Amino acid sequence: MPLNRRKFLRRSAATGAGVALAGAAAAPAAEAAPAERGRKRYALTVMGTTDLHGHVFNWDYFKDAEYADKAGNAQGLARISTLVNQVREEKGRCNTLLLDAGDTIQGTPLTYYYAKVDPITAEGGPVHPMARAMNAIGYDAVALGNHEFNYGIETLRKFEAQCDFPLLGANALDAKTQRPAFPPYFMKTFRVPGAPPVKVAVLGLTNPGIAIWDKAYVQGRLTFPGLEEQAAKWVPRLRSMGADVVVVSAHSGASGTSSYGDQVPYVENAAANVARQVPGIDAILVGHAHVEIPELRVTNERTGKTVVLSEPLCYAERLTLFDIDLVFDKGRWEVESVSASLRNSNRVADDPEITKLLSDAHATVVTYVNQVVGKATQTLTTVEARYKDAPIIDLITRVQEDVVRAALAGTEFASLPVIAQASPFSRTSEIPAGDVTIRDLSSLYVYDNTLVAKLMTGAQLRAYLEYSAEYFVQTAADAPVDVEKLTNAGGRPDYNYDYVSGLAYDIDIAQPAGSRIRNLSFDGTPLDDGQQFVLAVNNYRANGGGAFPYVASARELWSESTEIRTRIAEWVTAKGVLDPKDFASVDWRLTRDGTPVF
Repeated sequence: MPLNRRKFLRRSAATGAGVALAGAAAAPAAEAAPAERGRKRYALTVMGTTDLHGHVFNWDYFKDAEYADKAGNAQGLARISTLVNQVREEKGRCNTLLLDAGDTIQGTPLTYYYAKVDPITAEGGPVHPMARAMNAIGYDAVALGNHEFNYGIETLRKFEAQCDFPLLGANALDAKTQRPAFPPYFMKTFRVPGAPPVKVAVLGLTNPGIAIWDKAYVQGRLTFPGLEEQAAKWVPRLRSMGADVVVVSAHSGASGTSSYGDQVPYVENAAANVARQVPGIDAILVGHAHVEIPELRVTNERTGKTVVLSEPLCYAERLTLFDIDLVFDKGRWEVESVSASLRNSNRVADDPEITKLLSDAHATVVTYVNQVVGKATQTLTTVEARYKDAPIIDLITRVQEDVVRAALAGTEFASLPVIAQASPFSRTSEIPAGDVTIRDLSSLYVYDNTLVAKLMTGAQLRAYLEYSAEYFVQTAADAPVDVEKLTNAGGRPDYNYDYVSGLAYDIDIAQPAGSRIRNLSFDGTPLDDGQQFVLAVNNYRANGGGAFPYVASARELWSESTEIRTRIAEWVTAKGVLDPKDFASVDWRLTRDGTPVF
């Protein structure tokens, strides 16, 4: 996959496999203190966002209303644009950079619409709303996120071609040549009156988990080595090319943890490791983890120097500012200090230029998601779905079962029982009684996952369920039950807890993890460990997401590229009426020493 040399290179100079941009407007000279006459100073501000996930406006497409939460946050690039304009006014535009750390083109009905309904890849297709917004705001460079690959390489390349800035990925390599498939870095020169220019390098790193989570798209085409390894390769090169400042934009959290299991030898959340292990980095814009880190200082093990990390909250709720002070002394620029802070997008209004630019695209998607596809006989909700078998999750598993059964009809596997997994993705999703719209169903299944059929044995499914049951906090039989403290043991997110339909079982939360599944049966009889089943499973889980046992290595019988949420909409449309009697079943319950919790 050759390096993409697009329109932004027409106004810049390519250096190696990266992008070098020269000629930033002259910065005002800093007035030296009497004791420092002869020493020039320069102040640079690097702004950063991450995990935008298609949020242009402060709008909740699933609720058809302005976004609101208990913390009073606001979302959207339109707000970020206002903050960016303020910073540029304060600091001087010629003294600023604007970066992003990835996960841009997936996450809302807006991004889904322009990937699937009116795709940017179509002949004469539209410009992606995120490209339009980010071009207008003036982003300098954006690191690739793992969700950039959710719609395939063609969509990503089309989005890349529509951007006026490079998409960086030093550890996204062509599988055949092992050379970068995207620009690894971006360089920009800032002119300082009376002193040599300041050269700033931005290294982009993405998440090795792409090889697992989007295996269907990238296998045989791209490889994703570890962040630490690639940073150690590129940072010295950037320094040798004259970089006075090195900033890393990393789509990787700072915790040092992974959800890969033993599937790849790399760390998922490696940003702090990079800071600790690789000399020569001044600051790291952190992404992927969806947590807020105003400022984290990490000491490099080899140099003893401090590296400053910051992660702004996702969905354009925060803007990171790295304030970097440099001094010119003994013939070279040196970074004297780095600090990081956050600005909150709830303190400003939307930028009217972004509103004007994208209001039509927004209105189109609002109309799309409000299409009525059926009627519900009663209200269905996910409020208790984490700890009770909820009919609304059974809807997902029933749809998946039906699709896989139809796909395997006439094959050698047609006689095998089909069961399905699903997770309680949202704690607030609701399908109200009455008209059911696309947005109602989309709020139930918020990810763009597709469906896979895997061949599993009874013993493997038993282990799978035991692993899933680790989600619950061990609770003694005589202890009070607080549902707010009952789940997410060890920090496991809701999307890594699975229901499995078609089997009946108890989860005894009084027992330690690993020995909680009781009374496991199929079709009224105890489960036979040797019996074969077809598990209808989403592609994230099928490829190893969440590190559930056996499923990633299990034989794949069938897969497709249609999103599960689309299959749910098709199923409801075909039925016309959404009635729990057509899909609900009681498959599992929580117990303590055999007594039901609820």
